Amino acid sequence: MVNLVNLENVSKSFGVKPLLDSVSLGVSQGDRIGVVGLNGGGKTTLLEVLAGLEPPNEGRVSRNRDLRMAVVTQRTELPRGTTVRNAVLDPLGITEDHQWAADARARSILVGLEIINLGLDSTVDTMSGGERRRVALAAALVQELDLVVLDEPTNHLDIEGVRWLADHLTSRGSALVVVTHDRWFLDTVCTTTWEVVGGRVEQYEGGYADWIFARAERARLADTLEEKRRNLARKELAWLRRGAPARTSKPRYRIEAAEALISDVPSPRDSVELLAFAKRRLGRTVLELEDVSVAAGDKPILDTETWRIGPGDRVGLVGVNGSGKTTVLRLLAGETEPSAGKRVQGQTVRLAHLSQELVELPPTKRVLEAVEEVAGRVQWGKYELSAGQLAERFGFPAAKQWTPIGDLSGGERRRLQLARLLMAEPNVLLLDEPTNDLDIDTLQQLEDLLDSWPGTIVVVSHDRYLIERVCDRVVALYGDGKIADLVGGIEEYLTVRAAAGSSPSAKGARPAAVETSKVSAAERRLAQKELSRLERQIAALDAKEAKLHTALAEASTDSGKLLELDAELRKVVAEKEDLEGRWLEVADAAE
Repeated sequence: MVNLVNLENVSKSFGVKPLLDSVSLGVSQGDRIGVVGLNGGGKTTLLEVLAGLEPPNEGRVSRNRDLRMAVVTQRTELPRGTTVRNAVLDPLGITEDHQWAADARARSILVGLEIINLGLDSTVDTMSGGERRRVALAAALVQELDLVVLDEPTNHLDIEGVRWLADHLTSRGSALVVVTHDRWFLDTVCTTTWEVVGGRVEQYEGGYADWIFARAERARLADTLEEKRRNLARKELAWLRRGAPARTSKPRYRIEAAEALISDVPSPRDSVELLAFAKRRLGRTVLELEDVSVAAGDKPILDTETWRIGPGDRVGLVGVNGSGKTTVLRLLAGETEPSAGKRVQGQTVRLAHLSQELVELPPTKRVLEAVEEVAGRVQWGKYELSAGQLAERFGFPAAKQWTPIGDLSGGERRRLQLARLLMAEPNVLLLDEPTNDLDIDTLQQLEDLLDSWPGTIVVVSHDRYLIERVCDRVVALYGDGKIADLVGGIEEYLTVRAAAGSSPSAKGARPAAVETSKVSAAERRLAQKELSRLERQIAALDAKEAKLHTALAEASTDSGKLLELDAELRKVVAEKEDLEGRWLEVADAAE
């Protein structure tokens, strides 16, 4: 396998704090690597050093001489006056519309990233930041590349755009290094995970689910991580296994180890208890839209639509960019008036709306002061938290709580906005893209808080993982003026859109029915028998591998025996890998 980039004992710091400390790692042909870690912990710095945008303070970065690489970070800017055509099509020598329409890759990227809707001759000067980022991403992806380096590429995509990007990156064959907090994307795309923590880069095989499993297992065995972080990882793992078992690529024969790890972890939330609590706090009426119509210009968003949201409802609202999700959320919040119909709010409702805009606060005010300004203590379900404790849950430890707001990053200000919102003890939460600028650890903290929150939640997010994790119900805007209930969740939404022959740029109506291919009951039974046989064989090889490791340790002074045992171990490992590959093939048919 061709090695593309190597970092040898690389160190990098800005000021006193070392972000990378003697880091050695490499990227090879075909690698798809997800980079995770706390905001400000060095993820973007690692990408920029790897890509050559920043020099290391110490160590060496070497790249393949003929390396074809494209880099899109949050600081990537296209020159003023650049049009979509200049950025995406001119480098390919495409001058006529029929040429890009006939070029499969160019056409797929222009449609998949909704670039075609912006207009090929539109300049980046008139575009929003999100639109400019999509054009820069398209300009990178149309090229023939060995390595693609991306920083938060899903931030300005809707759910369909995220899935398109995942499919594109897994099928194109280029190596990939990507910083993202989108956990579904990590699981779907990445085969390796790098965690940047404390100046080091810990490497894990697999995507998000495998990283969570490995991190929790490492914490259990080594017992070196703090108790709070370990419990959070274990709780997340419990949800992965109980709530969405198909996420993990760990074969089922290994699930026993996971179940032992989480055997004493309760379900993420007690829905019955939370619903009873919510009804006591909210009564029967929460938020209702009755025969409501609202439009954006001449485009209807809701057309004589009725939607009732009850106590304890946890609803995810999805739809393509421009379908009106934010407008509907503002309508629920009472910030936008319908052109027809009426909005009803229950008398006991205390509503909090997290918009995408950051609330501006005095830059000299301290973090803790900003939280205590709302309230000193908050009742959270059965627990009471102080302002400092809630701030800590959102990534502001005691020392950080005295930082002036003017010194906070965008992600930190977003976390502060969330903390202030929750400190007001609302019983209805309207969240518009709450994951923007949040790292995975903060997302886990937010989800952990929402697990025990006894109220009503409506979430608009492109983060598929968050919606599936936090919400019990998903509804969609298809652009036909109606709110569609999706029994099958986001997967149903994507299937319906695909069956309608739509692309992320299409806004047409949905079909009445969706045909899906099915495996027959007889085929499923045969597959399940095959799985059982494979699992027995793999378990036997596991036992054999363990014995060989023991024998190797005992034969440490006998070089001849070591060579013999090592050869046997390699054979066993190779045989087991073949069986695991077969297991994964058969598992799809057994579902």
